[in-house]
Amino acid sequence: MAAVCVFCASAQVLPAGYLDLARAAGTALAGAGHTVVSGGGRVGMMGALTGAARAAGGRTVGIVPQALVDREVADTGSDELLVTADLADRKTLMLAKSDAFLVLPGGIGTLDELFEVWTTAALGLHGKPVLLLDHDGFYTGLLAWLDTLGAAGFLAGAARDRLVVVDSLVTALGVLAAV
Repeated sequence: MAAVCVFCASAQVLPAGYLDLARAAGTALAGAGHTVVSGGGRVGMMGALTGAARAAGGRTVGIVPQALVDREVADTGSDELLVTADLADRKTLMLAKSDAFLVLPGGIGTLDELFEVWTTAALGLHGKPVLLLDHDGFYTGLLAWLDTLGAAGFLAGAARDRLVVVDSLVTALGVLAAV
C-alpha cells in the first residue's frame, strides 16, 4: 500500500461529474489500502476525494499552507493535517510524504503541482510514478501541446515517458498496485 498524493481542483463550482470522479477516486484508493495525500482543503474535488476516502475507511493526510487555513478551507477532518508556511513548502512536503502522484482534472494549481512533481521526476530527483488521469479527454489539449514540445525538441522523450497517462481509475489503480 502506498501514500498516493492526488492533485485536483479545489474550486467550489465545477461542471457535472467532477465531484463524482473525485469521490470515486477517494473510495477506490482507500479500498486498495492506499493513504490519500492531498492539498489539505475541504472544498471542491479535494474535499470530495478525502471525504470519500475516509468514508471508505481510508487514511488521509492533508498538507495545507497557513494562508488557506486562515481562509477556513482546511480539511480539519484529515487523519493528519500538516500546515506549511507557503505553497512552495506544501509541494516539498507533498513530495516527501508520497510514494506516487495521481492528477485528476483541475486548474492552474493542479497544473503547478503536476509540473513540479513531473519535472523533478524527469530530472531524476525521485523515481515516484506520476499518473495523469485524462478523464473524458480533459487533458487532451495539454497532451497535444506536450507532443508539439517534443516534436520541436523542447521535451525529451525520456522526460515525456515519466508522465504516465491513464484513461480510467481502474487503469490508475493497476499502475499504483506496483508501487
